Amino acid sequence: MAPTNSEREAREAKQRLRNYQARQSVHASQVTRRKRDNIVSVIVVLVVVAVAIVVQTLYFTGGPGAPVPSPSATASVAPTPSATPNASANSGTVPAATIAAGRDWTGTLTLNQIALGFTLNGAAAPQAVSSTISLIQAGFYTGVTCHRLTVTGIFVLQCGDPTGTGNGGPGYYYGPVENAPTDNVYKAGTIAMARVGDQAYSEGSQFFIVYADSTIPADTVGGYTVIGQVTSGLDQLQSGVIAAGVTSGTETPAVPTTITSVTVQ
Repeated sequence: MAPTNSEREAREAKQRLRNYQARQSVHASQVTRRKRDNIVSVIVVLVVVAVAIVVQTLYFTGGPGAPVPSPSATASVAPTPSATPNASANSGTVPAATIAAGRDWTGTLTLNQIALGFTLNGAAAPQAVSSTISLIQAGFYTGVTCHRLTVTGIFVLQCGDPTGTGNGGPGYYYGPVENAPTDNVYKAGTIAMARVGDQAYSEGSQFFIVYADSTIPADTVGGYTVIGQVTSGLDQLQSGVIAAGVTSGTETPAVPTTITSVTVQ
């Protein structure tokens, strides 16, 4: 028996309903997939932006790769730290101030082939001298460069940054300023600790050798911790390194200078 018009229409209506439902299911699936893809895209963008911000922050706030300060007649003798020191206390694992034992220490610092005899004053700067002795005995300074030479205004050769950029240190910071000259005059041969301007607890491993009398103004926390004196070899340092000056437009010694050895007793 041939189907009636009503039966045929019913079947066609059911087929249209099935087709519609199928289209709706496909559409819903596409919408869900688009939403998921959009969410994933947003997450990826946020991650990329966050990574970019972190990298930029590390670069411009003193992490590895931060720019070395440009030359200046009034330049300080400050390292750029790889992390922010505590404003009023030591940070990290700082060697005990008792290592210096309140006495004088003698040693030899060899830069390239130039041997500098020196003394350290453990009574006048117990914390700084203790840290320096600890680093020397651990071999920290061997192979480290002298990355900075100032030839205008103040006259220092700065060493002790293991990265060679002016940004590095031993992984800790200490203070306060000890044994700074009251008249701000640092005599030729003085060995003193570099630090960040206006931050007493930012000393680490970087030190500077004064090769000619220099007046270095104190800042809000004082001067620079004097740990000792060069007792021999300063003339050879002058002729072998200082006299060559710096690479044009920088404070990098024209003669690459490396700590080949250092001993203390």
